[in-house]
Amino acid sequence: MTDTSTPRAEQPLDDAEPNAAAPVQTASEKTDAEAAPSKAAGESDLFRQSEIAADYVEGLLDILDYDGDIDELVSGGRPVVEVVGGRLQSLVGQRGATLEALQELARLAVFRQTGTPSRLLLDVGGYRATRRKELAAVARNAVEKVKEHGDPVRLEPMSAFERKCVHDVVNAIDGVESESEGVEPSRRIVVRPAD
Repeated sequence: MTDTSTPRAEQPLDDAEPNAAAPVQTASEKTDAEAAPSKAAGESDLFRQSEIAADYVEGLLDILDYDGDIDELVSGGRPVVEVVGGRLQSLVGQRGATLEALQELARLAVFRQTGTPSRLLLDVGGYRATRRKELAAVARNAVEKVKEHGDPVRLEPMSAFERKCVHDVVNAIDGVESESEGVEPSRRIVVRPAD
């Protein structure tokens, strides 16, 4: 039998741009009876994605002969896999470059099994939490410079995850705004006075 259905639009996998999420049907557009099962089904689908990715990462750790504990969870409406243990720094790489590549491979493993793009977040050894704190300090420093001098501040090129962290901090402060400019791998954030 031939499939005549319309292909689904791909959802962006980039974590960097704020407000890039697909439209969401509000609870007021559904009855309470409809909303609860779909939320549970959505959460179980996300958890299944984290399980698939965890299995993939566990296979990589076995091949590399690395020991690590792997946790699968759903956080902030997205699947998350956390790997903790000793001797894992090489899985993070310089400024998280290896971690980003592993995350993309895990997302591809999820896509291969589910047929659905994933917004999976992979973390190794708490790198992302530590980096998020560092980036918050970078963002606040840029905001101070913009407020003091009134000139835009261009930050160094960053990954999608890093840009999202900076955007989140800047967007929470009155009087300044941020936007991404450039093309990967040289995409960066500009912080400027709000219009």
